[in-house]
Amino acid sequence: MTFDSKRWRDVIARVALPLCLAVAFVLYTGFLDGNPGVSSAEWAARPWHLFANAFPGLLLASLLLVLTRRAWLSFGLAFMAQGAVLVVSAIKMKNLGAPLLPADFRMVGQLKNGGLHLLGGYLPADPLPYLAILGTLALIVLIARYEPPLFARRTKGRRLVAGVTLVALIGTLFAGVPAWSTIYDKDRLGLQPWSAAANAGYNGVVTTIVQFRLQDAGKKTKADPAEAGRFLADTGPALREHMAVAATHGRQTPDIVVVQSESFFDPSAIRGLENEDFAPNLHRLAEHASTGRLHVPTFGGGTIRTEFEVLTGLSLRYFPTMQFPYLQMHSGVVPGMVRTLRSHGYETIAVHGNDASFWNRNTAFRSLGFDRFVSQPDFPKDFHKDGEYMADSAMTDEIMSQLKDSGPPRFVFAISMEAHGPYDKSVNIDTRERDAISVPDGISDDAKLQLRNYIYHMRHADAELGRLAELLKQRERPTLLLFYGDHLPALTETYDKLGFVDGGGMFNQTVPYILIDAHGDGPAPEKADLASWMLPGKLLEQAGVHDDPYFALTQVVAPRLAALTHAPDAPTPAEDTLQKYTDVSMGNVAMLRMKHKLEPLVAQYALPDAAALARQPGTEEESAASGAQQ
Repeated sequence: MTFDSKRWRDVIARVALPLCLAVAFVLYTGFLDGNPGVSSAEWAARPWHLFANAFPGLLLASLLLVLTRRAWLSFGLAFMAQGAVLVVSAIKMKNLGAPLLPADFRMVGQLKNGGLHLLGGYLPADPLPYLAILGTLALIVLIARYEPPLFARRTKGRRLVAGVTLVALIGTLFAGVPAWSTIYDKDRLGLQPWSAAANAGYNGVVTTIVQFRLQDAGKKTKADPAEAGRFLADTGPALREHMAVAATHGRQTPDIVVVQSESFFDPSAIRGLENEDFAPNLHRLAEHASTGRLHVPTFGGGTIRTEFEVLTGLSLRYFPTMQFPYLQMHSGVVPGMVRTLRSHGYETIAVHGNDASFWNRNTAFRSLGFDRFVSQPDFPKDFHKDGEYMADSAMTDEIMSQLKDSGPPRFVFAISMEAHGPYDKSVNIDTRERDAISVPDGISDDAKLQLRNYIYHMRHADAELGRLAELLKQRERPTLLLFYGDHLPALTETYDKLGFVDGGGMFNQTVPYILIDAHGDGPAPEKADLASWMLPGKLLEQAGVHDDPYFALTQVVAPRLAALTHAPDAPTPAEDTLQKYTDVSMGNVAMLRMKHKLEPLVAQYALPDAAALARQPGTEEESAASGAQQ
């Protein structure tokens, strides 16, 4: 047999090209990732970490090679896809202090629902990155046109087998099939599940996405009814006593207004600003209101996490795979504060100056029980904008237009937009007012601009709090006003360089809440720190609604559990034995409530004597109660 050297040189050349491109892809991924644990300089010390971080991209490049038969084109497209993931992760890390995670990909479906405008504001204003992208795309088009195929079109079924195999590998990887733990095993690569940012720094962004996907896919937590029953039996006496005491506070049925103020917190918590008073109305009203620090389950974004907890009274701590609840809820009827109020005859209205379908609110609010959802198209056409979004003053006007002096009581849940980030834009604002704001030295000029822009908008939120409280005080009907921030603003450079007065980190900071009784005819104000999922129980008791044992239970356990609520990337606080027992038990209770399986246990162990409840639903409320379940 004659040795065909030309044929073998050709085969080697065809194999060598994809192999060289694969090596370049691994090094390119490490370079673009930017995290020290997988940088290109670590190729000799940590080759497996670099390979694992690039492996999903290599699978994609291999699949494209099978489909197109062109190596440069296939790896070029894979380079673009990998680069897009890493760049988006870098933008998120810069603004929110956390890398891209599996749940973030649910946001792709929200781009058409107003999300493109909202999230597009975080993209760089510099035209150079976009020119580079266009140049790369042009190069890929040229390659696609002129690059010769690496192998024949017909390969006796080998291309089909390879393609199906690669599709299966990519599909199972995205699905989080446990077998992939062989490559991404925590013992092989390391895993820091308590901190996605730290994990990305050590293992890279792509590896972190895969590891957290595998971790989430394995979290199939099920409620333990027996454990929940034991906890309810143990807590029953305290719960019944709490409900009986709450029932002694009689009052006229009030209207209820809840304002979820975008990114509202007190900047005096930042070092260098501790002597400033940027929230005079909040501080003035707090002297005669229930108020305190509020622990929330998110940082810098993810508004619907706090919103879900407030509307349902359910802690996302007990639903670890539910990162974006409105995009992941599968129950047609979600229990919560809205349905409880409907059962007491309230008309329930949500107000938000943005696209109704963003975050899937239009569907989620129906599941939560809202009668109506007033969104941006329902506002007056000439509504005032301050910055990129609707001014808080326009939202206050809309809230007041929804309150009536006759008819059933109304619950109005309003979500503001004015103070939404990013904070590097200066459109539609009073620049003289903004520039007069004093900020500390020690941060870059860009960070100073962002801090000033944020304070400019949060002061407007504080002013509207004062105006709304005064307008409600002038109403004939008694009205409750609950006002709180959903999370801290994304000012990561400011936090990193200046720090906080209390010495804590940005992921552990709290936001303020204030509950104002406009006519002062309810229970006396209290000062207490709470978690966001405890707010509805407090609000309902203030409103004279005290016949829901679950919400009363949240108030009983509040002192033990409030501080456990925190942003996903925050350090996990230590728990003592009693706190751990209460925490685990409330997790079982919450999961059973979400599945509508808690009521029998409550009736068996913790339901108070009906005669002890001072306020009983009348005929109108009994009729409303049946409608609340629809």
